[in-house]
Amino acid sequence: MFDQHSDHACTTPNRPFANTEWRLLVDGLEHRTSGYFIAADMIAMRRGDLWEWPLHLSEKSWCGPRAFREAFLAALDAFGISPDANLARSFALGFGLVAGPGTRVGGEDFVALCELVRPKPPATPRKRSAASEARTPSRRTAMPVPQRTGEPNRQRATL
Repeated sequence: MFDQHSDHACTTPNRPFANTEWRLLVDGLEHRTSGYFIAADMIAMRRGDLWEWPLHLSEKSWCGPRAFREAFLAALDAFGISPDANLARSFALGFGLVAGPGTRVGGEDFVALCELVRPKPPATPRKRSAASEARTPSRRTAMPVPQRTGEPNRQRATL
């Protein structure tokens, strides 16, 4: 027979939670598709005053803001962590949520933190400036230099 102490006992979160992208486990929060895992003891991590995970996961292309926010709030509740005003700021800075009549994701005037960290490539290729086209030919397009074979190069002149 095995004796199990109460501090080693396996407990389940108060309210089981799962959505289309995330599921709450006994020991943390897991993304269903990628397997990305946030341990329960790491959920309350901060970057200064801001919460770490909304900022960090906003950089991931596979992380949807609405599903993650729903799962993250469920995890905070399940693990007894109290959210504060900086949590909303963290989501806004990371994912670019805009408050107004209803909540919408993104906006023309708002740049999400993930766009600053990993900017998208420009939609159109860059054009060359007129100054770069007026350059003199480079050494690569000039006449090839004859190779030396070990003998001194003799110059010949015609008279």
